[in-house]
Amino acid sequence: MFTGLVQSVGQLQHLGPYQLKISCPTPRDSVLKDIELGDSIAVDGVCLTVEKILDKGFVASASPETLAKSTLGKVLDNGKVNLETSLRVGSKIGGHFVTGHVDGLGQLDCAERVANAWEISFRSVSPAAARYIVTKGSIAVNGVSLTVADCSESGDWFSTAVIPVTYAETNLQHLNPGDYVNLEGDVLGKYVEKFARGDRNQPGASVDASSPISVGFLAENGYM
Repeated sequence: MFTGLVQSVGQLQHLGPYQLKISCPTPRDSVLKDIELGDSIAVDGVCLTVEKILDKGFVASASPETLAKSTLGKVLDNGKVNLETSLRVGSKIGGHFVTGHVDGLGQLDCAERVANAWEISFRSVSPAAARYIVTKGSIAVNGVSLTVADCSESGDWFSTAVIPVTYAETNLQHLNPGDYVNLEGDVLGKYVEKFARGDRNQPGASVDASSPISVGFLAENGYM
């Protein structure tokens, strides 16, 4: 579990078809502090497991599924990636709950400097990600916790307002129009959707017709 508050920007190298090396700026970087084998680290929003610890980085493996459904298979050697260590019990949650399980890909539409912020818009190329994008909701873009400022009804387009420190300290600043990004919707929205529909498609599932929770109930109480 992560919060979407990026701690550092590292560099990715492909050691083999499914093995990745992540280099961090300095050996004292916060991402490497107290790092242990088996730890989870979000790399551009993708949860990876530390398999080997290096002096200035670590090595992790990515499955064919992960490479196919995230940007990790598209990043060129020495490409910049956002890094965040997993949430510790008792730590502050400054962003929102991020699992590191990417829902799909998006593409940068445009980025424009406005007053003291950057207005950045994206297009989702995955319906699985678009369905969880709602105005004023939370979205993780390359592992960065952002608030959706506006979006289309289907969620296939959305805009965000990014403060200068977030823009400067993440790889959002290096994106060009058309570049792919990892998208993860708010996990709370996924559970709400499941309970609202009664999860009829699950084996052995049953629907409680007497339950007061419905899509209409949630909408009336400000959840949709």
